[in-house]
Amino acid sequence: MTLAFRRYACRYLVLLTALVWIVSRSGLAQESLTVSALPAGVSLDLAPGGIAVCPVPVTITTTWVLGLTRLTVTLHASFSSSVAALTDGAGHNIPSASVLGQVTTGAPTIFTAFTQTGPFGGAGADLKLFSQGIGVSNQTGLRNDNLNLKIDLTGVPTPAGVYLGTLNIQAQAL
Repeated sequence: MTLAFRRYACRYLVLLTALVWIVSRSGLAQESLTVSALPAGVSLDLAPGGIAVCPVPVTITTTWVLGLTRLTVTLHASFSSSVAALTDGAGHNIPSASVLGQVTTGAPTIFTAFTQTGPFGGAGADLKLFSQGIGVSNQTGLRNDNLNLKIDLTGVPTPAGVYLGTLNIQAQAL
C-alpha cells in the first residue's frame, strides 16, 4: 500500500447484533423465534468518495416454532439513525442511504439502500430482508440467508478515518 493511499484510506466497521421479537398473545403454546448472524462484525477499506463491497457476506440463520395464529415471519436489518449509520466519533457521519444490502434469497435481490422505515431502528434506516408466510406446513422452520453489504460514498463528502456503526438484525412473528 502506498503512503498516498494510506493517507486517504477509510476503514468502515459494521458491528452486527441479532435480536428477536414476537408479538405476544396470551394463552398460546410456547413459541420461539431466534436469529443469529455471523460474522459478528465486518470491515471494508475504501477511499473517500468510492464504492466498496464487503468481501464476505453476513450469514443469517432464522429459526422458529410458532403457534397456529402466526401468519408471517419478517427479518429486518436497521441502523438506529438514518443520518449516522456509521460515525468516526468526530462529527463525521455516513448516512444509512449510503449503506446498501442484498439478500438474493429474500426481498432485496439487488443492492438496496437502508432507507425504509420498519418496525425496528430509526425512521428511514431499515431494510426488510425477507417476509416468510407461515401456515400449518411450516409452523416450525429454518432459513439461511446471506446478506451482502456495500458502501457507496459517491457524492458524499466523507473525510478519511475509521467509521463504526451497529447494524441490528431483528425478526418478528405476526
